[in-house]
Amino acid sequence: MNIFGSKKCFKQLGWPMDPASDFFADPTKTKNDIERHDHSMSRRRMSKTNFVEVRTFLHLFRSFDRMWAFFILAFQAMVIIAWSPSGSLSAIFEPAVFRNVMTIFITAAFLNFLQATLEIVLNWKAWRSLVCSQMIRHVLKFVVAIGWLIILPVTYSSSIQNPTGLIKFFSNWIGNFQSQSIYNFAVALYMLPNIFSALFFIFLPMRRALERSNSRIVRFLLWWTQPKLYVARGMYEDTCSLLKYTTFWILLLICKLAFSYYVEISPLVGPTRTIMFLGRGKYIWHEFFPYLQHNLGVVFTIWAPIVMVVYLMDTQIWYAIFSTICGGVNGAFSRLGEIRTLGMLRSRFEAIPTAFGKHLVPGHGSQPKRREREKEDKNLHIDKFSDIWNAFIISLRDEDLINNRERDLLIVPSSAGDTSVFQWPPFLLASKIPMALDMAKSVKKRDEELRKRINQDPYTFYAVIECYETLLNILYSLMAETSDKKVVDRIRESLEDSIERQSLVREFRLDELPQLSAKFDKLLTLLLKTEEEHDTTIKTQIANLLQDTMEIITQDIMKNGQGILKDENRDNQLFANLNLDSIKDEAWREKCVRLQLLLTTKESAIYVPTNLEARRRITFFANSLFMKMPRAPQVRSMMSFSVLTPYFKEEVLFSTEDLHKKNEDGISILFYLRKIYPDEWKNCLERIKFVPKDEESLKSRMDEISPWASYRGQTLTRTVRGMMYYRRALEIQCIQDKIDIAKLDRQRTTTSYQEGGNIVDMALAIADIKFTYVVSCQVYGMQKVSKNLKDKACYLNILNLMIMYPSLRIAYIDEVEAPTKNGTTEKTYYSVLVKGVGEKYDEILERANLKIKIMP
Repeated sequence: MNIFGSKKCFKQLGWPMDPASDFFADPTKTKNDIERHDHSMSRRRMSKTNFVEVRTFLHLFRSFDRMWAFFILAFQAMVIIAWSPSGSLSAIFEPAVFRNVMTIFITAAFLNFLQATLEIVLNWKAWRSLVCSQMIRHVLKFVVAIGWLIILPVTYSSSIQNPTGLIKFFSNWIGNFQSQSIYNFAVALYMLPNIFSALFFIFLPMRRALERSNSRIVRFLLWWTQPKLYVARGMYEDTCSLLKYTTFWILLLICKLAFSYYVEISPLVGPTRTIMFLGRGKYIWHEFFPYLQHNLGVVFTIWAPIVMVVYLMDTQIWYAIFSTICGGVNGAFSRLGEIRTLGMLRSRFEAIPTAFGKHLVPGHGSQPKRREREKEDKNLHIDKFSDIWNAFIISLRDEDLINNRERDLLIVPSSAGDTSVFQWPPFLLASKIPMALDMAKSVKKRDEELRKRINQDPYTFYAVIECYETLLNILYSLMAETSDKKVVDRIRESLEDSIERQSLVREFRLDELPQLSAKFDKLLTLLLKTEEEHDTTIKTQIANLLQDTMEIITQDIMKNGQGILKDENRDNQLFANLNLDSIKDEAWREKCVRLQLLLTTKESAIYVPTNLEARRRITFFANSLFMKMPRAPQVRSMMSFSVLTPYFKEEVLFSTEDLHKKNEDGISILFYLRKIYPDEWKNCLERIKFVPKDEESLKSRMDEISPWASYRGQTLTRTVRGMMYYRRALEIQCIQDKIDIAKLDRQRTTTSYQEGGNIVDMALAIADIKFTYVVSCQVYGMQKVSKNLKDKACYLNILNLMIMYPSLRIAYIDEVEAPTKNGTTEKTYYSVLVKGVGEKYDEILERANLKIKIMP
């Protein structure tokens, strides 16, 4: 039985907690005491500790009583109006019709009595577990329901001789108080609680103040209207959202009731009258209801399907219609689903950095100055977005959702800024260079036509300029001799001069450019080989390729370039001495990879990446940037938040035995995952640079394969990695904030960094303050000292998680047996919080004695 939180528990503990209380004592009971206690417990009938619900179809009314009451009362009112002589809605203003419509309150009193009765009957088995105030509340509601069930019919019968219309009812309410029917006053008194509830529903500040009040009158009213244990008092949506919600349902119910009146109820009134006054007919077959007057059996047969199926069920249809319309309009204004495919992503990618800067880049300084600064620097948002985008793409590669080539196609280069144009991800520029070469081959007369066709697609223009400037940069970095650089200078000057004079088509044979592109592709392939592969033969091949490339340019492409390669003062062969030190630079190799992709990639960007999960994440990430959201604050101004993940003895990391263990069908977990995720398995092997020969060879790389499988199962490792993405995002955002502050006041921030550390350290410190992640491993302490191999493996895996993620914290209960003054030992429990340190140890951050003893 759950005693914690009850009054009995606090009486035993005292508050503040009394360590000398009997609750913590070790009671000594004799055998006779225990026997007498068991005998008395067997004679006493124990009440149920849990609520047992009575299963009946009456719960359909009890659980949705307000819905049933509304539909029944609305149906009654519409039938009365439709049955009137005119049959129009304006008939409600007629005194006789309005008097009949007022009978809906008698029906409401009966439905309220039914609800109060069901509350008692259906909760009868839990009656003994209710407190006295709850019993009184149920009884009083039942008594009040009986009272209204008697008062309203009696007062209505006395008001029949004095009918009043709607207009007269409202106009003479104050001026002629005594002449009004007593039934009207009874109805007003009956509706008074509902009127106050509606007012409090609309005016939220009033409702919030009342629910937070400790006044006895207010507490009594709340006790009457709602249960005692009410969760989240005073927490509501804002008034605007509430008005939208209310308007939605009002319009929906108006349409539903109008449709029901004009299409379902009103057309049946005429045929029903005709059937009722036809008289009883003679039937050859058996008559089920032979004694019913006015053919009520036929009338019931006609009205029952309309009421039960159409009238009561079409609300769901109207809800589907309204939710579709409102959801579509709201989604259009909120720009939901603006990017649904990779094709749409490619067409809108140029606007994504602006959307990112608008919502997720915090502002610095005053609003006018910030606007001026953003207008001056157009690449402000692009540079910030590229860091986030690259981190996002790298995370996809770390999860093996994309391969190395797809990563290179999707990523923004770290060398951005080396060219005169922004270096967009290669998947946007895919096939642009081959298309530009085809354009150059087809243009034979004027440069203006070629320029116009290239400028039609901005990405084609970006690709052409980037390829030209990157290629010159790579060539200059390879040349060690000044004479070699002069050759490239003369070719570059001749090319740029012809472009300026708009004579490129006349002075160059552009149909030979595909041959030159193939040579550059071979050159880049040789340059990208590993350092171990760069022997003397490779260097000779690079020199020969450069010589062939220059000959193609000067002799085949340039019409007046025959004398560029001739130099009488040259002592050695052209490009014989090369500088290959740049090959060791990762940024330089990244340039070569990107240039090769631009020259050779021909498939459309819609096919990159091929993994469906990677596509979903990319489109979701891009689409979320266009959604309506407030501007993000600086990280140091945001609220801190903590995440707690409970853990007991679930899998932390799949072991080698678990992955290779076969089930009754002969299928292991690793085999199953490889078949379910074939592309991700291939990407994993590419990442770890391993080509398995057979199944046995996989066991040699299980340290790298086991995490891949664990990230695709329900393991703690997968949960921790997912939560740590929050930390990584905060780190990047902190670094960007610090760089922005440094740009605004470089002198002040430089002094600050010299005193407090560099930007990265400060960003990590802020991220630690703003985000905390704790995993409550209750049995971590027992696993730490356990001799069981599985428990020991769980402990080591959790320790490795703390080492992998230094900001991860593990909370557990430590059990220690300490000696007492009497010479015996007792178990003492401590609440411990640890973090990972080094490679093998965990450091205790907090340790608190829980002061709890185990009672025998």
